[in-house]
Amino acid sequence: MKMIEIDGATLNIEKVKKVARDKEKVFFSEKTMEKVQKNWNALQEMLDRGDILYGVNTGIGAFGNIILSKDQGSELSKRMIRAHAAGWGNPLPEDEARACLLLRANVLARGYSGVRPKTLQMFAELLNKNIVPVIYEKGSVGTSGDLAPLAQMALVFMGEGEAFIDSKRMDAEKALKIKGLEKIELEAREGLALFNGAQTMTAIGTLAVYDAEKLLKNAQIAAALTIDSLNAVTLAFDSRLHALRPFEGQNIVAKNIRNLIDKSTVLMQKKKDTQSAYSLRCVPQVLGASRDAIGYSRKQVEIEMNSVADNPIFLTEEKTYLAGGNFHGQPVAYAMDLLGIAVSEIGNMAERRVNRLLNPALNAGLPAFLIAEGEGLNSGLMITQYTAAALVSENKILASPASVDSIPCSADQEDHVSMGTIAARKAREIIRNTEAIVGIEFMCAAQAYEFQKPARLGAGTSIAYSVIRQSIQKVKEDRIFYKDLDIMALLMRNGKIIEEVEKTIKVI
Repeated sequence: MKMIEIDGATLNIEKVKKVARDKEKVFFSEKTMEKVQKNWNALQEMLDRGDILYGVNTGIGAFGNIILSKDQGSELSKRMIRAHAAGWGNPLPEDEARACLLLRANVLARGYSGVRPKTLQMFAELLNKNIVPVIYEKGSVGTSGDLAPLAQMALVFMGEGEAFIDSKRMDAEKALKIKGLEKIELEAREGLALFNGAQTMTAIGTLAVYDAEKLLKNAQIAAALTIDSLNAVTLAFDSRLHALRPFEGQNIVAKNIRNLIDKSTVLMQKKKDTQSAYSLRCVPQVLGASRDAIGYSRKQVEIEMNSVADNPIFLTEEKTYLAGGNFHGQPVAYAMDLLGIAVSEIGNMAERRVNRLLNPALNAGLPAFLIAEGEGLNSGLMITQYTAAALVSENKILASPASVDSIPCSADQEDHVSMGTIAARKAREIIRNTEAIVGIEFMCAAQAYEFQKPARLGAGTSIAYSVIRQSIQKVKEDRIFYKDLDIMALLMRNGKIIEEVEKTIKVI
């Protein structure tokens, strides 16, 4: 199996996904370990000459002016991890916890954090043996980094706290023993180095961006299937129109819609309207804007994951240190709030198309709630729109930015914080909700097409319809629909519709 190198500079979203979810193995090169060793040696020289170094031989936060003796450094590392492991809530999903390990390792691999190669190697051991720290998802204010969650991660290095092995929760000491690993006796500085950064919000955010990009592709295909099944006016997708407003996302989405509905004979039929409603006509403008916003979020998290998000940092050649604020999560916080807003609007527009498919006053002559027989006795897909509406309403609450808030901490020493981890968790939840909303649109649009036969769907929409029908049958009478929604959610997450459509049409 190909292994992924952790070198501090070359991670991207796809690599993080492979390690976090696909459990690909990782390694550090000799060059990286030599760099880390030299940095550790430089730190020891600073200590030997009596330098006062924040978090190495001083307290931290509001206790940063209290100087400690050199022989207290190791104990300080252990105690600060224990004291900071004060989070709350449910454990992070295992993929996000693995991403935390990977991203913090990538920071330390840059060789500015004053750790030993032995300590750095422990990250690879935990990842490769799939020992997953139990990390509570709440309790981080996003500055000075993600202290509580990353400290809980760091407990495992000392054989403390808890971990998962094969999704079974146990004491970390037992987990290390099962996998043949020994706990690390941390030295001065190493405690703070393990948890002083924004890697929890970035871990959650990285996987959220990956999922949002997949969701955006699904949303374009679903919108195209609705446009096709409703015999909407297609002039709105003309390339000449979009060239006059050169937003990248808008033009790409318009092209995708054109390709997906190409060769549709449904759309060749006589139309009732000269222009379609905005939820159909403005798909390129809205989903295109979401695409651009998601792209910005990708850029920000990829910069962050390859940055030295630490404090202080130690300069090997100069044998000195710099203290600053590279742990501050504001760049990621903004990106996550924007991601949540962008994905929320994907769901907002999809729900309006669901309503248009089901509402007999709006659906171009299709049966009410897309049920052809037994109206009254049968409700058809009526209640799926309720579910979509509820999820959209929840998303609107979740999309309220977290990054506009700040509550001072540590006796006002840390008097501005990012709340970026809250923003990332909200974005993740919005994505889950919107996957369900778009899944409902897929289901309703496929049902709508049943009443357009024998006319044919487009080159891409016909494939999407076929994939859906392999898993969900046409609605002839009422049945238990939550099972269908579960199936659609799975099709959304596993990328099956995208995979089959892209064998013929590339959705950019």
